[in-house]
Amino acid sequence: MAGVAMPYLMQWFKDELGARVSEYSPPQPLDLSKIPSPVRNIEFMEAARPWCKVMTEDAEDRLMHGHGHLCEEIFMLRNNMYHDQRIPDLVVYPSSHEDVVQLVNLAVKYNVVLIPMGGGTSVSGALMCPKEETRTIVSLDMTEMNRIHWIDPENLMAHIEAGIIGQDLERRLEKEGYTTGHQPDSLEFSSLGGWVATRASGMKKNLYGNIEDMVVRIKMVTAKGTIEKSCQVPRISAGPDVHEFILGSEGTLGVITEVTLKVKQLPECTKYGSLIFPDFEKGIKFMQEVSRQKIYPASIRLMDNAQLRFGLALKPEKGLIERFTDHIKQMYITRLRGFNPAKIALCTAVFEGPTDRVNKEESDINRIAAEFGAIPAGEANGKNGYLLTFSIAYLRDLGMNYGFLAESFETSVPWDRVSDLIKNVKQRIIQVCKEQGIRDGVPPYGSARVTQCYDTGACCYFYFGFYAGDLPNPLEVYSILETSAREEVLANGGSVSHHHGIGKVRAQFLEDTISKAGKQALIAVKHGLDPQNIFGSGNLTGVVGPTGTLKSKL
Repeated sequence: MAGVAMPYLMQWFKDELGARVSEYSPPQPLDLSKIPSPVRNIEFMEAARPWCKVMTEDAEDRLMHGHGHLCEEIFMLRNNMYHDQRIPDLVVYPSSHEDVVQLVNLAVKYNVVLIPMGGGTSVSGALMCPKEETRTIVSLDMTEMNRIHWIDPENLMAHIEAGIIGQDLERRLEKEGYTTGHQPDSLEFSSLGGWVATRASGMKKNLYGNIEDMVVRIKMVTAKGTIEKSCQVPRISAGPDVHEFILGSEGTLGVITEVTLKVKQLPECTKYGSLIFPDFEKGIKFMQEVSRQKIYPASIRLMDNAQLRFGLALKPEKGLIERFTDHIKQMYITRLRGFNPAKIALCTAVFEGPTDRVNKEESDINRIAAEFGAIPAGEANGKNGYLLTFSIAYLRDLGMNYGFLAESFETSVPWDRVSDLIKNVKQRIIQVCKEQGIRDGVPPYGSARVTQCYDTGACCYFYFGFYAGDLPNPLEVYSILETSAREEVLANGGSVSHHHGIGKVRAQFLEDTISKAGKQALIAVKHGLDPQNIFGSGNLTGVVGPTGTLKSKL
């Protein structure tokens, strides 16, 4: 992968997942003849042409704008299952805020649906088009709006167009000596507007904050006009903060076009570290103690044993000296320290800032870790563990070649429930797989890590998967499993989502999460800003159709 040989990966697939090389099943060639014909609104198309850099009805472009990265969506794409699905009828690429203003006005005039799209990395079904929508659906691709308008070195702010992809944003800021510090798993594909629209969180949250902590000002075009604050100040007391209903709105209220973000100067020093704990439980207690003492590296994350074994499978081939050195380290950990290889957990950390502060934080982390029986595992393991996250999405798709369906999900939970929640969710996955007739001898995969830490709790991030090659209804089983895992999360005091958002796949849990009155408040804002339901993706509250009718099942 990426030009690096991984000789241990296929063995891991066989041992841990029960993969059978002989059952290799690559994606089917894309059959565009099965794609539904577009629903045309000729008046809108003619009026909109001057306000978009590109306008296309190409079948492949429409299909690519009708899905995100959810396991279900990728499976359907690989197997040409979009023939009976609703997809965008038209794709347009605006290149400025004014373009978006005009396109939204035209959508109101001609009654078409707009679904904004950035990097397309949604894992909540947010880009799926409602099947019951009969109006023309237009995908508003924001990626041509990728400029940094200005950087303010005095006040440490930057004003940026919302279509810029995270990796490009960081590269451009780095050339000027700055960073946002926002590093979600999807950094190389996700957009700034998508971060705001989903209330995103990054791996370096501890130092730089979540997206809501970085935002200074947002400009959003709605069917009723543009929402923006009149000033770019650190705080304002002017009633409820309008940013709060834009953040997490998932494209249901308008189009985020420009964002002013806080930026930081590039850190003087960046250092990686890792720790091995005798078991996951001690690692959790360590993470809680670090939070209590408020010693927050830029990133600190704890992998359970299953995820650690997965990480080890991604290591490249080693030379003789490296293998000998690893053997010595393994003897020290297992024989002299008495650690059980089947129970150990790995913590990775990233330290950033002035050199003196970085060294002090590293020393404090190692001191606390020792109290919980951990031993340092080196900088290389810390860096590899941190970068592992960026590889996992690619490997999920590789697993599909062997009939293995997998997905991730996350939650936030108070510290006193972290351990029980993780145990119970893993057990629920195993139980449901048995009930659904998953092949005997091929156990489901389940792993977890504790990621972003807070004073009162943490984010827990899960990976689960199962062999579906011989199931007649793999997507139905996947849906049952995902829903059951989410129900178990909620039953154990976790949140419906920490940073992936609601979209459509978690909409059934929204009312229980924010209360009936809370959901009604969101719908009231929706109707106030978008009475025709121009932004009719159906995300969050399930408002669909030209009159904004609430789905009865929600």
